[in-house]
Amino acid sequence: MRTSAGRKVSAIVFAGFVAAFLSVSPALAQDASPPAAGSQETPKSQQPAPATGQAPPAATTAPQNPNQPGLTSKEQQNVEHEQKTGTSKDRLFWALPNFLTVENADKVPPLTSGQKFKVVGRSLIDPSEFILVGFVAGIGQAANSDAAYGQGAQGYAKRYGAAYGDNAIENFMASAVLPSVLHQDPRYYQLGHGGFKKRAAHALSRLVVTRSDSGKREFNYSEVFGAGMAATISTYSYHPSNERDFSDVISTWGTQMGYDLATYMVKEFWPDLRKHHHQKPTPNNNP
Repeated sequence: MRTSAGRKVSAIVFAGFVAAFLSVSPALAQDASPPAAGSQETPKSQQPAPATGQAPPAATTAPQNPNQPGLTSKEQQNVEHEQKTGTSKDRLFWALPNFLTVENADKVPPLTSGQKFKVVGRSLIDPSEFILVGFVAGIGQAANSDAAYGQGAQGYAKRYGAAYGDNAIENFMASAVLPSVLHQDPRYYQLGHGGFKKRAAHALSRLVVTRSDSGKREFNYSEVFGAGMAATISTYSYHPSNERDFSDVISTWGTQMGYDLATYMVKEFWPDLRKHHHQKPTPNNNP
């Protein structure tokens, strides 16, 4: 049986993001590694000083915050927000809400049940979410997936509603409802160190491993059962009547789990890509 177009397209889009990280990560690792033995690169300490009267080279990185070296002012504000509220102000690719990803894990307070619901709700009413859902619904309309919805404005509206409903129900179940009932932490804690394989393994393991509100490692019941409950609710409530059997529930649940795996990969390596972007050399306009 087919799953909803929204989940199919989202999985494809995020798989593309992961593929992009696979190609970027070796460059990031190379940037961080010291020069190889025998390299012709001259250490900075041995490079000649600029001649008298010669202007120093232009800065090649974004302005750093003196409060915490290596961070821009905006990143420092996000660190302070994390330490105060336990949630983030970050956005994936500078657009998509990434409020439940934590980069300073040792200094964040636990979340109350109210905060879990509030941060999920804030993400779901973010303007970028409505734009993304509109794009997903448009792809489904063009491919005529879930043909029972039909075409035209009415068909698009049904696809839009289904895609938004799928996303909202899964997010509330896996990141607010079950974490509150089971006292589990819905945040993604970035590892942030080690090689690519180690960090990728950490990201993938978060699908089944999480923290309790007290900080203990636990099986991620909220993610696994939350996605399953959301798939059941959406399949039997508003999906087309020809896609309402147990196999459709399993298919939708599996697609959502795969989507979340890709999302965790993106969340783990996004700070590296963001930092890499800030450190890109600025064009030299001197003749």
